[in-house]
Amino acid sequence: MSERMRDEPGLPEQGHRPSILAPAGDRESFLAALAAGADAVYCGLKIFSARMEADNFGMEELAGLTALARSKGVEVYVAFNSMIKEGELDKTLRILKKLCVYVNPHGLIVQDLAMISLSRQAGFKGQIHLSTLANASFGQGLSPVKALGIDRVVLPRELTVDEIKSMAEQAPKGLDLEVFVHGALCYAVSGRCYWSSWFGGKSGLRGRCVQPCRRVYTQNREKSRFFSCMDLSVDVLVKVLKEIPKISTWKIEGRKKGPHYVFYTVKAYQMLRDEGHDPQKRKTAMAFLDYAMGRPATHYNFLSQRKINPVNKDSETGSGLFAGRVRQGTSPYFITREALFGGDLLRLGYEDHKGHSIQRVNRPVPKKGKFVLKKDKYLSKGTPVFIVDRKEPEIMEQVNRLERELEAMPKVKVKPQPSGISPKPPAARQRKTTRHRERGPVDVRLTRNAQKTKGRMGQAVWLSMDQKVKLPGRAVKEIWWWLPPVVWPDREKDLAQAIGQVMAKGGRKFVLNMIWQKSLFPEDKGLELWAGPFNNLANAAAVNCLKPLGFSGAVVSPELGGKQFMQLPKETELPLGVVVKGNWPLCVSRSLSTDIRLDTPFLSPMGEAAWVTRRDGDFWVFPAWPLDLTSKEQEFKKAGYQMVITMEEPVPKGVVMKRRQGLWNWNLSVL
Repeated sequence: MSERMRDEPGLPEQGHRPSILAPAGDRESFLAALAAGADAVYCGLKIFSARMEADNFGMEELAGLTALARSKGVEVYVAFNSMIKEGELDKTLRILKKLCVYVNPHGLIVQDLAMISLSRQAGFKGQIHLSTLANASFGQGLSPVKALGIDRVVLPRELTVDEIKSMAEQAPKGLDLEVFVHGALCYAVSGRCYWSSWFGGKSGLRGRCVQPCRRVYTQNREKSRFFSCMDLSVDVLVKVLKEIPKISTWKIEGRKKGPHYVFYTVKAYQMLRDEGHDPQKRKTAMAFLDYAMGRPATHYNFLSQRKINPVNKDSETGSGLFAGRVRQGTSPYFITREALFGGDLLRLGYEDHKGHSIQRVNRPVPKKGKFVLKKDKYLSKGTPVFIVDRKEPEIMEQVNRLERELEAMPKVKVKPQPSGISPKPPAARQRKTTRHRERGPVDVRLTRNAQKTKGRMGQAVWLSMDQKVKLPGRAVKEIWWWLPPVVWPDREKDLAQAIGQVMAKGGRKFVLNMIWQKSLFPEDKGLELWAGPFNNLANAAAVNCLKPLGFSGAVVSPELGGKQFMQLPKETELPLGVVVKGNWPLCVSRSLSTDIRLDTPFLSPMGEAAWVTRRDGDFWVFPAWPLDLTSKEQEFKKAGYQMVITMEEPVPKGVVMKRRQGLWNWNLSVL
């Protein structure tokens, strides 16, 4: 019996039957999801999707596939969960109109708040699902989510089952919850990762992450994949989720996976949901999951009393099914740990290895059989071999049958759609009437140590959930209090108490790094609440939707390029702020490898230095060179920015900050 099988709690089954939501990154995977009997399929377009590295779908192709899915009683959700830059709203609305006219999906998965109003403007009448990238991570924060018109929230993968139950209990009427049950784990909290963008302008918030966390790093001469996580697999423990009526959907991650993975994961979770009381069926389901070509799996944080670190340097964390290691003879070969089918695709080496290659299996090979590889100058003894795709005859027969049905259906011809976005009236720009507008731009210095502030105008401090505020009331009143970018259910009371302590001393100025933190404040007209930069606000429509929620201003995403920065103040109804200098984190995580030392530098394969430190129970990864847009400061002020922020982060002893340009995406325009 496996370790995961022994974890299974003996809870009685009841009648709740959550939907199984399957991923589809291409046509064959979509059809495999239908063949497996998925209740719903989620996929993305070739633009504005959080998995732009998947093949994704054109509008005409998706229209046909959605019609086929409807005929089978299967719902289709389109992931439109990319951060939208200023200047892209018109294009976004045109695409949404096409989507409504020709595809008419059952739901849209979004992270950018602009998508709520844009989708309704386009005529979309289906459900709006809030992506895990939007980081709705604590129960009380679900109220403002519902107030914005959201129908479902995709919960973070980091939650324990007790935290999921807590959020379900606090979820407003009419708001469903969706939980990931299987698939890849990111090291960082979704929506709080800037690693890929910082290292090369390819943003995870734009669906173009190059997965720098999967690379080999060096610390104190030890080389390891310190941040590369195993996969998540709730497997038999979904029995617990079945007892929570608010959990309407079990989600399988994997839009970059092939039909083999999709088919077997859907079948496994169907079996666990419908026949999980049968020990033999559970055993078969577990075998299906082991066979689905994912990474080694973990329950991660799911069991509150038995959390598992997802980072294990001794575990293979390359994508695909690990099949063996290269041996050297007359020709390179490996002894396969799995049976190979003709047509299987093998990846030799990790994705980040120079010269990693793909080879196709040309003949069946039994388990523990020898397979001779083509010679390659990059191949060396010990190189890992992964099965990354396979076309089993039994599955492909079902996929091909559905393909024939699809081909027989009427074809859809998509025509261009007008956007219909009207220019913002001048009156909108005249409504910026906060004190900042009256007194001109404010220069703000953000620190972590409240004792170092002097209560002057422009001082800002991170509000800690672990330390009491010991400043006199006069200082507290003048300080801008910055809330953390992540709040978990087990800490929401701590944060509420910290806010209450500041307000009791007269504090009224706060920067909220989660929109949903608004729920922690009373309806007090004397408050000045700004949305912080971790909300990833990048367009005027997203900023403007904050005004009805009671926000006074917004600090925009630091990922933007120069053109987008300069466009925004002209279009927003709220005053804007911008971070011009400071140690901006590569990411925030709830996990840390036992092999990485805190506050100690580590190096990337390219010699880029960084370090990890702990803040309020989470782990922040910082690069050893700062963001520095101070050369653009006057441009920001001239463009109309009302708050200009410098972030001061303590640098540990032993970390040497490099002198290098910190313009980030200023000249690149984030991809």
